[in-house]
Amino acid sequence: MSRIRHVRGSRLATAGAAVTGTAALLAAALSPTAGAAERPTRAEAIEDAETVLDDRAAELGLTSAQEAKVRDVIVDQDGTRHVRYDRTYHRLPVLGGDFVLHLNLDGSYRGTNRATKSALSLTGVTPKVSAPKAADLAASLLRAAHLGETLKKLTAKPRLVVDALHGAPKLAWQTDAVAHDELGNPVGRTVLTDATTGARIDAWDTLESAAGDGESLYGGTVPLETTKSGSSYRLKDATRGGTYTGDAENKTDQCLLTICLTRAPATLFEDADNHWATGRTSDRATVAVDAQYGTDVTWDYYKNVHGRSGIAGDGKGSYNRVHYGKDYNNAFWDDTCFCMTYGDGDGKQLGPLVSLDVAGHEMSHGVTSKTAALTYSGEPGGLNEATSDIFGTLVEFYADNAKDPGDWLIGEKVVRSGLGREALRFMDKPSRDGESADCWSEKVADLDVHYSSGVGNHFAYLLAEGSGRKTINGVSHTSPTCDGSTVQGIGRAKLGKIWYRALTAYMTSSTDYAGARTATLSAAKDLYGADSTEQRAVAAAWNAVNVR
Repeated sequence: MSRIRHVRGSRLATAGAAVTGTAALLAAALSPTAGAAERPTRAEAIEDAETVLDDRAAELGLTSAQEAKVRDVIVDQDGTRHVRYDRTYHRLPVLGGDFVLHLNLDGSYRGTNRATKSALSLTGVTPKVSAPKAADLAASLLRAAHLGETLKKLTAKPRLVVDALHGAPKLAWQTDAVAHDELGNPVGRTVLTDATTGARIDAWDTLESAAGDGESLYGGTVPLETTKSGSSYRLKDATRGGTYTGDAENKTDQCLLTICLTRAPATLFEDADNHWATGRTSDRATVAVDAQYGTDVTWDYYKNVHGRSGIAGDGKGSYNRVHYGKDYNNAFWDDTCFCMTYGDGDGKQLGPLVSLDVAGHEMSHGVTSKTAALTYSGEPGGLNEATSDIFGTLVEFYADNAKDPGDWLIGEKVVRSGLGREALRFMDKPSRDGESADCWSEKVADLDVHYSSGVGNHFAYLLAEGSGRKTINGVSHTSPTCDGSTVQGIGRAKLGKIWYRALTAYMTSSTDYAGARTATLSAAKDLYGADSTEQRAVAAAWNAVNVR
């Protein structure tokens, strides 16, 4: 009997099918014409992984009280497999229970990356603290985060989880408190409460924020793939998974946690001649062009550079909502609708948040959610934000748009004079924004995730471009190191490949900066070899930001 149950979704496996798959792989291996085309399928990788899990359950800390469900699968060109799992304990989600199982070409065990190695065993799963009490705490913390504001339609509904992210595993309430501010825009806070003592464990923001042939606001005339409908055209791209852009009509979502009573619309934009917008904000289609274009470029970047088809890697497109809320100074990715949402900004500090790097940033939160699922607090939260800044920047460079050339500034197109600086964040020297950390210290974990991301951003810049002063696409950059060393960059392309490999194959929900160093060193070894120039450069760049 299996020592751990595996949730296999809709895949139905039989003993005969497993034997057939194994026989086919053996025949291919012995055939003189066997080649790269014979590498294992996703289903075969999962089948082999489940066999390994059964054989090594005790070693991996898995028991009959737990279930493991596949979240993501990577099969390398050489047949090496990396299968990522989430865990439950007595059917309760385990925060920090995720792990990645690595298999060799022959399906044998190679290694594992676990978010936590603590033994997952509780005396019981009945809470002593009531759900209403946990809800009240979360609601109070959301109000405290918005002092001086009147919050409307505030709701908080807890769910029972096992917290393995913060020390020894414990029973906890995870409560998503959501409301609307005085302008009707959404605000949210997730609070983790000890279900035995009532003590607050952690809290973080719910919204991961950062901030098409058409005339865009920021990118000039850009190409669009659209869909013809009768005598008109719709801003929907069948070549990229059916991705589309709609008008939120300045409305907002009315949600109770993950259940939305009503959602702001996404009324599909239509055009008579397939030449979209005017490039001016007075035309509501203008920012829709930017949003669709940003989605297209981000899709193409992940597909052409990393072989990932769509945000979830399943070939399915997301959708965009523009003109969300009133004077909304934000853009966000939302897993529950699998969509991107863009505000118009208040016109004083920020304009419409539909620039290329913002689109790439926010959609990359979706990629992180489907892979490492880095927790949105502490150092993992900083790495979550840094991941989006890194890929948002690489998307901007990938676009090679003369109207919005690539640089290492985040959101430079959307800022207005009232913000008081030329960009939202600066990856070459993050402290230029007045809040972000250039170098790692023990205090980094206590920073807001948008500021603790500075360490990862600084590392990424140094790895790609190197230290010192330089001008890139007309933008002056300067990047001193924290230890006074000189770092030689290896280029943006190699940075992207190393970070993507680390994110998808090695990082887990609890990865901190020390873990990111280990993950990227492993990724560089996989891609370029042990003690390669690239692996040594990764080590030097981490040293330069005090991560050793």
